[in-house]
Amino acid sequence: MYKQTLPIVLASKSPRRQELLRAMGLEFSIVLKEVDESYPEELSPADIAVYISDKKARAFAGTDDDHIVLTADTIVAFEGEILGKPSDRADAVRMLSQLSGSRHEVYTGVTLAYKGMTTSFYDLTEVYFSGLTSEQIEYYIDTFKPFDKAGAYGIQDWIGMIAVEKITGSYTNVMGLPTERLYRALMAI
Repeated sequence: MYKQTLPIVLASKSPRRQELLRAMGLEFSIVLKEVDESYPEELSPADIAVYISDKKARAFAGTDDDHIVLTADTIVAFEGEILGKPSDRADAVRMLSQLSGSRHEVYTGVTLAYKGMTTSFYDLTEVYFSGLTSEQIEYYIDTFKPFDKAGAYGIQDWIGMIAVEKITGSYTNVMGLPTERLYRALMAI
C-alpha cells in the first residue's frame, strides 16, 4: 500500500485530474506555470504526450526539491490526426463527427519530477464510439461546452454515457490521468 510521505505539486488546472488524485487519497497543491505546448511534427501521439508532459515538468527545474511535481498531457488521435482542444464550436462539431461510429486512441503522458530526476511514461486507451446524430453532437457541445478537452469530449460526461460502446485500457487515462500506472510510479519513488 502506498503511504504518501512527500508533498505532491500538481501542475494542472484540470478538475478531472484533481478529482482523480483526491479519489486516490492523495494530498496535493496546485501550481501552474505557463508552458508552450508545441512539439516536433514528426513525433508519434505517444511521444507527443510524453514530450509535452516532460516540457511542463522542466518548467519547475531548480525549484524546491522537497516535493514531487506531477505533470500530464492527454492527446486524442484519430486515424493519425491529433485532436487537441477544439478552438470553437465548429471545431468541436468537426471532431465529434469524426469520432462518431469510430475507434480512436487516447494517450496520456505523465511526468514525475523529484530531486532533479524525472520519470515519464504514457498510457494508451482505445475508445469505441457508437454513431452520433448531429442533434446529439450539438446538444452535447451546447450543454457541456467541451472546449477544454482534447478530442472535444469528456468520457465522464453525458456523451460517455450514451456513445462510448467500449474501451480497451484504462478509463481514468481517458479522463486525463492513468491512476493505475501513476500509483505504481509513486510507489517507486
